[in-house]
Amino acid sequence: MTTIKDSVHDHIAVEGCAADLLDTPPVQRLRRIKQLGTVTFVYPSANHTRFEHSLGVYHLADEALSHLGIEGRRAERVRAAAMLHDVGHAPYSHNVEDIIHRHTGKYHDDVHDLIGSGPVARVLSDHGLNPDAIADLVAGDGEVGQIVSGELDVDRMDYLVRDAHHTGVPYGTIDAERLVRSLCFVDGDLVLDEGNVQTAESLLLARALMNPTVYSHHVARIAKAMLRRGTERLLVHTDIDASELRRMDDYGLRVALRQCEATAAYAHRLDRRDLYKRAVWAEMAAVPDSLLDADHDQVHEYEQLVADEANVDPDAVILDVPGRPSMKESSSRVLVNGEVRRLSEQSTLVNALRAAQRDQWRLGVYAPAETAERVGNAAIRALGIDLEDTLVRDVRPGVHATLDDFN
Repeated sequence: MTTIKDSVHDHIAVEGCAADLLDTPPVQRLRRIKQLGTVTFVYPSANHTRFEHSLGVYHLADEALSHLGIEGRRAERVRAAAMLHDVGHAPYSHNVEDIIHRHTGKYHDDVHDLIGSGPVARVLSDHGLNPDAIADLVAGDGEVGQIVSGELDVDRMDYLVRDAHHTGVPYGTIDAERLVRSLCFVDGDLVLDEGNVQTAESLLLARALMNPTVYSHHVARIAKAMLRRGTERLLVHTDIDASELRRMDDYGLRVALRQCEATAAYAHRLDRRDLYKRAVWAEMAAVPDSLLDADHDQVHEYEQLVADEANVDPDAVILDVPGRPSMKESSSRVLVNGEVRRLSEQSTLVNALRAAQRDQWRLGVYAPAETAERVGNAAIRALGIDLEDTLVRDVRPGVHATLDDFN
C-alpha cells in the first residue's frame, strides 16, 4: 500500500492494482498536464495536474465502493478505471480535444487503444483484469461505470472541489463526502438516497457558478482559442499527426509550437501572456442562429469574412463560438418518497440556473489590441450581430472600456 498526502483529501491510501498503475508512463504523464489548461493565465495558483485529480477520483471511488458494499474483483475494476480515467487526455486537457476528435474520432474517455497494450495492459493482466473491461468503465458503461462517469460521478465531485481549492474561488465547495455517502443503486441506476435533493442541487449550483468565473473566464477562453489556432496549424505545417499530439504533454506541445515557423508567433504570445483582446463579446440573443450552429469549417469561413471586411490578416481574427448551454447535472436522479425522479423534475432551481447559463453565454471575436476596434466593427457588420444586444470592447482607455476588461 502507498499513502499519498493530497491537498484536498488529506491522506490517500492507494493499494492493489491502482498502486501498481501509479508508476506506469501513461499515468505519470498526467503529472505534466495541467487540470485547468489555460485557466492558469487567470488564476496563477491553478497549477494542479491531472495526476492529482486522478488520485482524488480514485479516493472518492474507493469511498463510494465501500459505502455501496461493492467488493472483490468488481471493486478492483472500478478502482483501476478511476485511476486511469484521464489517461486519454491530450495536452492542456480539454483545450485541444475537439481538434483531436476531428482527426481521430476519439474523445478523452475513449481509451481502449491506450490501455489495451503496453505497461498498463501488463499491470491490469497481472491483477487478472481485462483492459477492455476497464476501458468500458472509463467510458461509463455498465452499472458500476456510473461511479466513474455519469451524472453523479466521482470525477465531477473531485474536480469541482479541487479546482475551487487551487483557484481560490469559493464557488466549487461541495460536500463530496456527503454526496458519496448518499449514493445508492435503484434498478441499476446510480441515484441519491432520500432527503438529498439539496445535496444534488449543491453539485448543480457549484458547476453553474464555477463556469463563468473559472472555466469560461474570458481570458482563459482567449488563451484557449489562440492555443487551438496554433495547434491546428502545427498539424498542417509539421509531420506531427493527431495521434502523436494526443500523447504529448503540455510542455511538449509548447516546445513544438515554438519550433514551428507557422505557429511560433502564437507560442511567443502565450509565453509572454500577450493575448488577443475582445473585439466583440456578444450575448446569445444578438447572434444569428446560423452562426450559433456553425461547424468548424464554417467558423473559419466567417473568420475570413471578418478579416476581409476589416482589411486585416486572417491571423488577426479568431471567432470563438461556444456550444449551446447544457446542464448534464440536471439529469441526476434522486429518491423522493420512494420514487426515482430526475433533479430537473424535482428542483425549481434547475430552470433558474438554465436561464442564468443562457444569460452568461457569450460569443467572442478576438484580435490583437491594435486592430481590436476595427475587427469588432467589421465583425458586427459581417456576422449580422445585433448591436443592441452586444458589447464591443477594447482594453484601451476611452474605447468602450469597462472595469471588467482589465481583469
